[in-house]
Amino acid sequence: MNKYGRQAQEAWKAASPTRYSQIQNPDEFFTDLGEQAQEQVDELQVRIAGPDPKGEGYLEKVGRLNAARNQAEEIVRYDLLSPPETEGEDEEDEYVNPSIQEYLDSMREVDKLREQLY
Repeated sequence: MNKYGRQAQEAWKAASPTRYSQIQNPDEFFTDLGEQAQEQVDELQVRIAGPDPKGEGYLEKVGRLNAARNQAEEIVRYDLLSPPETEGEDEEDEYVNPSIQEYLDSMREVDKLREQLY
């Protein structure tokens, strides 16, 4: 289980112990959830960071990429790794917050604008 799976498991234990106790195989569930989170963080990081601006120095690039990773992790942590707010619905395997899709759509628009600038 990766760090995202462990974070989600701890969040669910603390925020929704009843829901957590209903998961038949927590290790498998949070391993899968952690892998999904890793994929989403990787995709979001690339979109947030965007292309390398002309004349960007090494330290500027490192800062931009680190900031993009932190922002992507924050978004995924909130949208995917937090337990669902609605108790009692059977959505453990399919919980996806629509705001991730909205964010990805807006980042596509940002990418288009950046392409026009360069």
